[in-house]
Amino acid sequence: MARVHQEPIRITTAVRSRNADIAHRQKRYLISMVIRSVCFVGAVIAGALGIGWLWPILIAAALILPYVAVVMANATDTRGDDFRLADSPFGELPAARPDDRGRDA
Repeated sequence: MARVHQEPIRITTAVRSRNADIAHRQKRYLISMVIRSVCFVGAVIAGALGIGWLWPILIAAALILPYVAVVMANATDTRGDDFRLADSPFGELPAARPDDRGRDA
């Protein structure tokens, strides 16, 4: 049986540790929420000063940023996830068969 040559893992494709990934995502979420708060306060100030074109933009940003922040916080680091079963020294696994237990005979 011939050995399959596998490339070494490069440091640029190595994934972060779970704790580092969570800390990074929490930091991004916190920054997004600070920006949202600044947009809301800015909209109140712009409305009080009578800047009619600015406050609707800031309110829209304050409403959209929570969604963006949650999506960014839930996005995990995908580096190193390109492992394919065909690259395995065991070769490809057979295709899964449907479960026959629910069928009547």
